[in-house]
Amino acid sequence: MPDSLPDRTPIVLSIAGSDSGGGAGIQADLKAFARCGVHGATAITAITAQNTVGVSSVHQVPPDSIRDQVAAVAGDLGVDAVKIGMLGTVEATEAVVAALEENGLAGAVPIVVDPVMVAESGVVLLEPEARSALVELILPRASVATPNVPEAGELSGLGEEADRDELAIAVLEFGPRAVVVTGGHTEDGTDLLLTDSGERVAITGPRYPDGAAHGSGCTHSSALAAGLALGESIPDAARHARDITGEAVASGLREIGAGAGPVDVLGTGERREN
Repeated sequence: MPDSLPDRTPIVLSIAGSDSGGGAGIQADLKAFARCGVHGATAITAITAQNTVGVSSVHQVPPDSIRDQVAAVAGDLGVDAVKIGMLGTVEATEAVVAALEENGLAGAVPIVVDPVMVAESGVVLLEPEARSALVELILPRASVATPNVPEAGELSGLGEEADRDELAIAVLEFGPRAVVVTGGHTEDGTDLLLTDSGERVAITGPRYPDGAAHGSGCTHSSALAAGLALGESIPDAARHARDITGEAVASGLREIGAGAGPVDVLGTGERREN
């Protein structure tokens, strides 16, 4: 944590999709925000019918509603950081950019972008034509982008077999101030942070291959955004996000559902056992 905390509880706005199963998306973001000690607000971009097995349907929220949600939060609560997750379509992406600009958030508060492209079950959550909009409109406004290795490989065109440094450099060229290529899909689990000033930080920690990982990417990006809202530097926020996410995976609720169980960032299982 930084030496001095803000005078009020920081507010982090998650602009993302809803997961009816509660494991990922907006639901995971709010739990991560609570774990980090910030107040979570939301602007929902899409409603998914989803559980631990897969996504059965997606309903896109109208663009005007996305803009209205952001304006409602920014106009009353204020916003200290933004996390952007699932966008889905070009229209939703354009609405998010308009909302950031209209409410004075772009360039004024930290923006963490988790480029959600495919669900844990393999369902595509970002339309192909929206990928260009994500690269051209969202990433240049990002303080930090947090792709996993497959996402970085897809965005860069290099493929997930490419060297992680090459992936990070390629994503950084799209315009974010920093990139964290998360290591959940790698053997060593190391996150790689690269900034536009040339700083390179390997963020190590335990890997839990037997844990429950549904929602881990959402949890990581939300914890990182919360750290920035609390005044942490990008490297410190990235380290804390790695630690928090690792713990959430390790204690994940494997017994829930027939598929990949959700992470447990709030220690729900431990409290039940006690």
